[in-house]
This record gives sequence, structure tokens and C-alpha cells, in this order.
Amino acid sequence: MATKVIMPKLSPTMEEGQISRWLKKEGDKVSMGEPLAEIDTDKATMEMQALANGVLRKILINEGQSAPLGQIIAVIGEPNEDIASLLSEAPAPAKQEQKKEAQAKPQEQPPPPPPAQAKAAAAASAQPAAAGVDGRQAPQAVASDSARLIVSPLAARMAAEAGIDLRSLQGSGPGGRIIKRDIEAAVSQPKAAPSYPRAVEPGQIPQIGASAYRDEPASQIRQTIAKRLVTSIGPVPHFFLTTEIEMDRAAEMRKGINALDPDLKISINDIIIKVAAAALIQHPEVNASFQEKFVRYYEHADIGVAVAIEDGLITPVVRAADQKSLSQIAAEVRELAERARSKKLKPEEYTGATFSISNLGMFGIDEFTAVINPPEGAILAVGAMNAKPVVRDNEIVIRQMMRVTMSCDHRVIDGATGAKFLQTFKKILENPLYLVV
Repeated sequence: MATKVIMPKLSPTMEEGQISRWLKKEGDKVSMGEPLAEIDTDKATMEMQALANGVLRKILINEGQSAPLGQIIAVIGEPNEDIASLLSEAPAPAKQEQKKEAQAKPQEQPPPPPPAQAKAAAAASAQPAAAGVDGRQAPQAVASDSARLIVSPLAARMAAEAGIDLRSLQGSGPGGRIIKRDIEAAVSQPKAAPSYPRAVEPGQIPQIGASAYRDEPASQIRQTIAKRLVTSIGPVPHFFLTTEIEMDRAAEMRKGINALDPDLKISINDIIIKVAAAALIQHPEVNASFQEKFVRYYEHADIGVAVAIEDGLITPVVRAADQKSLSQIAAEVRELAERARSKKLKPEEYTGATFSISNLGMFGIDEFTAVINPPEGAILAVGAMNAKPVVRDNEIVIRQMMRVTMSCDHRVIDGATGAKFLQTFKKILENPLYLVV
């Protein structure tokens, strides 16, 4: 009996998925539990497994296209089985694309073209559409500097890697969408000699119209980030606490540990995670979250570590960081960050943090504020470590200083509570031997 393949729920916050790659093609045999496709969720790229034995009879959602949870995306059945009734349940792709294009179409209308262009366009519209190789009419494309491009995320990534100008391509997907096979075709073609624009004579003003642009569908990760921020910075009452920390002893400790065993590769951020976990255990009212009718206090410090990836930001979680050594934290953070960038994290590895840390110091950012990731009660924004003149014992000396800012949910954490946490955090980080006391 034929079986519907539906878009599965692969993460707790997933509302729709995008087919990154089909691992089987139509006509291939599939077995239950065998990987069938790779799906981009809101946080990672995950494999979808077949839930039936048979033959992949029909693929209804192509690579680069998205579908909401529960929508039929393919059919598995016997080779000669009638699957017409199942196919009738699938929404028409063409209608879906037209609807999306209509919704995405900007409200502003472009200015009317000059008379010469208007005549050319009228003449072109009077001509019958050219027939394609299969006898059907091929879609027309009107060239324009401000033409809107519709590109699948996969095609956009491939084009960027290959150095291909998307404006030079005609999409073969629904509604003129540029998809994977268009990039593959462009890569296989011989490159033409580059042409260069004519130099503008001195005193002349170049005739430049409105800038050309392209509309690239927001990735699942970017859509989720947008939704999460809307539910955070508005509904969550933020307040911010900033302090400056002397980092010389922490830096010396890191240098000494790595000198003893270079394979450990301890980073300053690893030390910050360990210190934050220790401070959270001393201040459990900060290691908490607001749950509408009650406040939840956690026994262990599960630290979310912000990692920048291609499509945005993800926070893999170091579970029970308060009970782990620096070497364990360092190894775990490296492994989680690597799998986050390759979109191989499991949902339980990036959800359920009790406190988060976002470090932009490696980008030269001295100070910033971060947005709380609900339902967590706080997030710590870490800036760069810089040598600065400071006063110690009535003398001006040079010290490695670092500024941190904690964003707090005022429904959970009061000002004095957050300040006491930062005092403890600063005391331990300035005197890291407290970690072994």
C-alpha cells in the first residue's frame, strides 16, 4: 500500500522545513529507516528517514523548496501501484509559487519606462512566446537592471562559492526561481572573457538608475531568529548591567595550562563559561526562568554558547558546566561549535539552556548588549580584552581589561540580584584560583 511522506517535525521550534537534498531519486528502492532526504530546519540540517519499504514513486517538493509540517512531500509505494489518490492531496506547486510571489511583490510600482523602452516592450508583448524544446511555451523574461531575483538558498550558496553572478541566469524553477540545476549548468559552461564598463570622462556624471537587487528567501534559521527576537525584546522587560574586569591572571592561567598540555587548547571563553557556571551556582536566583505563573530555578548551570554560522546564530548548550573541568568544557565547546557550523546538531543540543554567553571580543568589539533568549533569565555579552592604563595602589599601570554586560529579565532578576552575580563573576575571573578552592 502506498505511503505518504510528510514534512516531519525535526526540532521543537520547527514550523516548516526546506528540502536541502534528496538522497534518493524517483524510482529508487527505499527501506524503512533508510535516509531519504536532508532537510534544513530552523536550527540545523537533519536527515529524514523513510517510514516504509518500497519505491520512491514521486517527489512533490524539490530541492530548495519549503513545506509546512505535515504536508505531503513524496510518495513511497510499489512499482505499479496506483498513487493518483495520494497525489491529489498534494497542493499544486505552481499555485503555491504564484501565491508566494504575489505576497512578496513590493507595493511600490516602478516609474514608467522612457517612450523608446515602452515601444520595445509593447512590440515584445505582441510577439508569440517562444516554444521550448518540449513544444510548450517557454516563460518570457524582461531584462531590467532592477529585476527581482527569486533564488533558493542552496542555489545562492552554490553561486557564491562558484563566483557566479545570479543576474546573468534565467531560473528554471517555478516562477523563474533560480535553483540548484541552474547553478550546475552555469558552472559547466565555459567562461566568457570579462567585459568592463566604459570609463566615465572627467566632469561627466554616470547615468545610474535604481540599484539592482535580489530577493533571497529567508532561511529557516533566520526566520526563527526573527520570531524569537520579536518575542524577546518586546515582551521581556530587559535591563542591563556592565562591569569591567581585569583579565591578567585569567590570561596567565590559560597560558600556563596550554603550556603544560597544548592539546587542551583552553580559550579565554572556556574560562568565562566555567566562571559563569560557578557564579550561577552561588546565585541560583539568576540561574532561573520566568514561566508565566511561576519562576523556575535550575539545579545545574546549562550554558548556551552563541556560535555564528552561515545563516545566523545558534547557541549549543554545555550541560552542567558547573560540574565539568576546563578541559572538558573546552573539548565540548569545540565539538559543538564544529557541528553547529555544519548543521549537525541535535535539537536537545541547542535548546534548554539556563543562561547564555555571547562573545564578540574576537571581532574587536569592546562592549555591546545582547538580547535574552526566552525563557532564559539572562545573557552575558563579552567584549574584547585590551591593554589599558589603570590605577592600582595610586600608580598607573597597564592591565588587560575586558567589559561585560549582562542583560536581565526584570520579571526574574532584580537590579541588586544581577549586580551581586556580576560581583561574584568578576571576583572569580580576576582570581581564577577560586575555581579550585
